[in-house]
Amino acid sequence: MTGHVRDAWETLVPPPDSPHGPLSPLLVLLTVVTGLVDAFSYLQLGRVFVANMTGNVVFLAFATGGAPGFVWWASLLAIFTFIGGAFIGGRIAHSHRAHRGRHLLLASAVQTVVVLTSVAVAFALGAPYDDKGLVVLIILLGTGMGVQNATARALAVPDLTTTVLTLTITGISADSSAAGGSSSKVGRRLVSILSMFAGALIGVLLVEAGHGSWVLVVVGLLLATVAFGAFRTISSNEPWVAAP
Repeated sequence: MTGHVRDAWETLVPPPDSPHGPLSPLLVLLTVVTGLVDAFSYLQLGRVFVANMTGNVVFLAFATGGAPGFVWWASLLAIFTFIGGAFIGGRIAHSHRAHRGRHLLLASAVQTVVVLTSVAVAFALGAPYDDKGLVVLIILLGTGMGVQNATARALAVPDLTTTVLTLTITGISADSSAAGGSSSKVGRRLVSILSMFAGALIGVLLVEAGHGSWVLVVVGLLLATVAFGAFRTISSNEPWVAAP
């Protein structure tokens, strides 16, 4: 148990010799962002995810099959805007692969601008949003989350994809010593799971209290924190800055 607690702690407070420098806690913050954004999109934009594309593929099938409450074009729009954001994130990754800190700084700065634009739109239009409002917010948030996912993928910090938890949860069981594995990394993986849970919980509490737009304000503040954390690393030449 002590080893799992240490793994969790070192995910949040990396030791000086961490192979990923300060990236782990910054990606934990981005995982909280995912929970917040998907809580907002599902509850305020009509059963659509802007971060978890697996859900949108399923929702698109539900809508195509005639299940009530699902809008086919919203799920499809989220998927395509996410792809566009991932393309932007990929371009950033390939042009800044030499320094992971600078890579994260540029990507989080772009995502911050996109989210702050969505904040302005959300407050200007107010919920419930009409179809035009839904389109604009899905495009903005889907693009931002596509950038984030491409960034996390390129940074390649183990167990911190910031969005996909299916393999993380699978690993806790499949990699355990009881299953014949070497390490479940349960401490580190639970940090990721609880981070997304916390983000989603905060998001739903704000929405249910009638402050849905403030979810995006919190997202903007977290992204600005990530950008600031990445900014502090831009002059670093330590081994972790190199792409794995």
